[in-house]
Amino acid sequence: MEFMLMPYRRYADFSGRSRRKEYWMFALFQALVAVVIMVLMATQFPWSNPDSFGIDGPSPLMILFGGLLVVFWLGSLVPNIAVTVRRFHDQDKSGWMYLLNFVPYVGGLVVFVFMCLSGTRGPNQYGDDPLDGNMADVFA
Repeated sequence: MEFMLMPYRRYADFSGRSRRKEYWMFALFQALVAVVIMVLMATQFPWSNPDSFGIDGPSPLMILFGGLLVVFWLGSLVPNIAVTVRRFHDQDKSGWMYLLNFVPYVGGLVVFVFMCLSGTRGPNQYGDDPLDGNMADVFA
């Protein structure tokens, strides 16, 4: 649970390095929260009478859960970018490589592959190795 919430504690910290575990546990946390909220939204959908959806509109709880999903997404946007930049730093690459996400069709796949690769061993220009066992500055 520690690694799932660490990007929120380092909310807009674009410096330093993050290990793969931190990135992927944060991605898992985001996916789980989004799925739970979407399941709650689906329970409010008028499955018994789909024609009433256009007439009556969505239920107030469906609007609430949709708003909650938007607030969660907006609140997680900056930490998501920050942890991705720190993962690039862990591989001794510039954080500007995050912009590869905006290349149509292949950009997201390229970033996905980079997020799966291990970081450089030992210190690099962006800081000390987060896997060296001395994690005091990461958890501070």
